[in-house]
Amino acid sequence: MQPSVSGILICGAILVFACWPTRSLFVGLAASMAFGATALVTLTSLGGSSPLIYTLFAGLLLAILPLRRGIRGDIGILFRYSHTAWLVCALLIYAVIGAVLFPRLFAGQTSVFVASRTLGGVYEVPLGPVSGNISQTGYFVLGGMVFLALSASLLRDNALAQVRQGFFLWCALHTGFGLLDLLGKLVGAGDVLAFLRTASYAMLTETTQAGFARIAGAQSEASAFASMSLAALAFAFTYWRRTASRFALALTLTLMVLLLLSTSSTAYVGLTLLGIPVAFSICRSLSMRRLHGQEIFLLALGFASLFVALGLAVHNDKFFDPMMRLVNQAIFEKAGSASGQERGYWNYISLKSFVDTLGLGVGIGSSRASSWPVAVLSQLGAVGCIMLTLLVLDIARRPAHLDTALDVRDAATVDSIRACALAGIVSGSLISGTADPGLIFFISLAVVTSSSIRISLQGRLSADQVPIPSAIRFAGTRAPGAGRPILWTR
Repeated sequence: MQPSVSGILICGAILVFACWPTRSLFVGLAASMAFGATALVTLTSLGGSSPLIYTLFAGLLLAILPLRRGIRGDIGILFRYSHTAWLVCALLIYAVIGAVLFPRLFAGQTSVFVASRTLGGVYEVPLGPVSGNISQTGYFVLGGMVFLALSASLLRDNALAQVRQGFFLWCALHTGFGLLDLLGKLVGAGDVLAFLRTASYAMLTETTQAGFARIAGAQSEASAFASMSLAALAFAFTYWRRTASRFALALTLTLMVLLLLSTSSTAYVGLTLLGIPVAFSICRSLSMRRLHGQEIFLLALGFASLFVALGLAVHNDKFFDPMMRLVNQAIFEKAGSASGQERGYWNYISLKSFVDTLGLGVGIGSSRASSWPVAVLSQLGAVGCIMLTLLVLDIARRPAHLDTALDVRDAATVDSIRACALAGIVSGSLISGTADPGLIFFISLAVVTSSSIRISLQGRLSADQVPIPSAIRFAGTRAPGAGRPILWTR
């Protein structure tokens, strides 16, 4: 085991920041997610696997869970009133069994792609147990355990304020790293964030495309930066539309510029896909002749950008030629490139392994794909795919009576985190090679699940349909300005 000095120092700084009385350990966990290429240690016994620093904070979050007052009652409420908790537990058990059993049961009966750190690259080999079965299953199980811990903890009133603070800190750090990386490359300083990149990944941070430097931020490559930026953009944009927050608007505009300058095909295709529901919403408002202030701002910004672009094109008809070459190489020529064909072949082999294993899958961590749905099918099989689909639907389904049961900022937080997770699924469908949907997915699932339980309990208790659970007490009066009962835990 080789500890990372940079990773340890960053963890110490985040812990000091998170221990401030007005913050919580979740704020530290959210901040650590911005360091996508900073490892805590390198585990040579697991083929050089390097856990990122967020694993430390996730572990601490789980470690202090038994020390929380009334946590047993909160966990009881979670499993009593939510099918999602049972579904996540079943998925985790299935993933662990599959990672241990399937690579041995179907050994040599199909081909898979695995990454080799010693040889440097991804190679096609016969199916068999690999170190990825341990490391990637560990990440997956850790995410599921964080879901259970957060779901129980968020049953307490005002807990969403800490979640909101943590996500804004994550967005701000990610955006700041992107700006620093861009500025360093514009002035010719190279990779100014190289000291943060201690993970044993292939670091593609100083590459160019069509003459443009690629933005990687604190991630390992431009596509990873674009994937996280899309999720952060969805969070900031949704929160701005719901609350008109100026800070959220500033993050939205900055992330949009960084995505346009990132030179990543993931960024451009992802922006197009995420823009479809926004355009549909604006068109619906136009048809109803009821535009909101944020929608008017978006239309004005779009027309202003169009007029500026037309003016630049009239002034110099070759002004946009470098950008057109960039878009052409990043999108239209991507599928025909060597990289595009290689990734397409990864998906083909992954789908073939799904068929060869009779739909059971090869086990999480056994293979590498280039799309999250394909990775889920090939690694977790049909059963795991159905379970994850149900969890995605839980996130996509907005809790009933959200606006009336929670205040404006809390309701906006729930919607923003849902949008963040769904945007992460979109970007993961373009580039992700593993079945693990990521920590943001499980955090979002916890927020939606706990909010649904709280709303359901408030509705049942107000209607006197069920007795008050022993772990919950409601105040007899309403908080000033809250407009709703206060949920207390013993």
